[in-house]
Amino acid sequence: MAEVLEVKKRDHVGSRASRKLRQSGQVPAVLYGHGEASEHLSIPLVQVKTLVRRHSKTVELSGAIKDTALVSEIHWDPLGIEVLHLDLIRVNLKELVEVTVPIATHGDPVGVREGGVLLENLHEVEIRCPAGKIPDSIGLNVTELHLGGSMTAGELELPEGVELVTSEEAIVAHVEEPRGEPEELETDEEQTGAEPEVISKGGEKEEED
Repeated sequence: MAEVLEVKKRDHVGSRASRKLRQSGQVPAVLYGHGEASEHLSIPLVQVKTLVRRHSKTVELSGAIKDTALVSEIHWDPLGIEVLHLDLIRVNLKELVEVTVPIATHGDPVGVREGGVLLENLHEVEIRCPAGKIPDSIGLNVTELHLGGSMTAGELELPEGVELVTSEEAIVAHVEEPRGEPEELETDEEQTGAEPEVISKGGEKEEED
């Protein structure tokens, strides 16, 4: 089910107006696409936080604008904490869109029981599907993954109507042996078994010409 966002139209644009808007608990956004004029909007911050937490891709706009949109891009502050702006694209729920969704691994790998460690090479994947059927995540069952083995994007559990855009050969996860602690370096004496050199009384040896 798509997130519902209560939007208002913005009369003022620009960095100063956007900063003032964010201070009032709203997030600036722009809606464009389908050959229609762009709309400058504002969305309550609390709804944007819910949108981000749920990784929602498709949203229903209500209020000043009634439309269906795809979250094209989320602009963050340099620290990646505060949402500065949203880019929204008008979509028909039946039209095909390309989006990036997270990968959700599940299962207890055989290779872990064999003493290995499961490592995830990819955390998200690009797919193509109807805008109204974008999954929250794409699953990967790693139960049969043995030590030294790997699984590719071609083995992801794609829902009906979802097409993989990422290369099927891309490694998603693998199990490898755990890396041990680095061995302590042996001293010269331990390596050669020789006694340390004793400098005779009277000072250091004279250097040879």
